[in-house]
Amino acid sequence: MPDRRLVRLDLPEAPPLQSAYAEADRRQAVADILKENRFDPADLGDGPFSLTLTLREGRLTFDIRDAADQPLRAIILALGPFRRLIKDYIMVVESHELAVVSGDGEARLQAIDMGRRGLHNEGAELLMARLEGRVTLDHETARRLFTLICALHQRI
Repeated sequence: MPDRRLVRLDLPEAPPLQSAYAEADRRQAVADILKENRFDPADLGDGPFSLTLTLREGRLTFDIRDAADQPLRAIILALGPFRRLIKDYIMVVESHELAVVSGDGEARLQAIDMGRRGLHNEGAELLMARLEGRVTLDHETARRLFTLICALHQRI
């Protein structure tokens, strides 16, 4: 049975984010992806796979490799369709962090979390649509990859 998952995920330009909260979010997304994911590139054999995500010159690169780190395919996506979602997501994460620090009420934190979940879902759906025909992802893997795309964007 094919092993259609990621066993390694690299973010090479990944110095810690400025916010400890955002850095924890990034680390958790990587850990969750490696624990459980569905990553099924079209026509690339049985897997498992390794993925390096990079962001350069307004383009997001998925460098897909086999478990022995041999290159299989690079998929390059324009970042433009993601920009509004990334900007909104970063703003919501910052709002959540400020609300926690300032001791805002539970109702405010829940409202911010609902907004964050909505942006995660929208980002996941967009990512899945942009990769359609090239890589099939489950919804949770797409959500976590969207978190990592936002983290990469924060570093530029």
